[in-house]
Amino acid sequence: MTKISIVLVDDHQVVRLGLQALLSVESDLTVVGQAATADEAVVLVERLQPQIILLDVRLPGRSGLDACREIKGRWPTIHV
Repeated sequence: MTKISIVLVDDHQVVRLGLQALLSVESDLTVVGQAATADEAVVLVERLQPQIILLDVRLPGRSGLDACREIKGRWPTIHV
């Protein structure tokens, strides 16, 4: 079975860890990376090419919406 790869993006580590714990019980999902900023998210997406990104819209520096626009512009098949 192919697992769906996910990157979590939130500036609060406790939120990322909680989401990872919730998603880890699903056998068809795997969290492949985590980021705390929009810039970190773009770098991770480029390197890991996940299928899904769970993205907070309020991030320090650039917003999650800015990151979403860049990610969808560069990798339109990735779901955000």
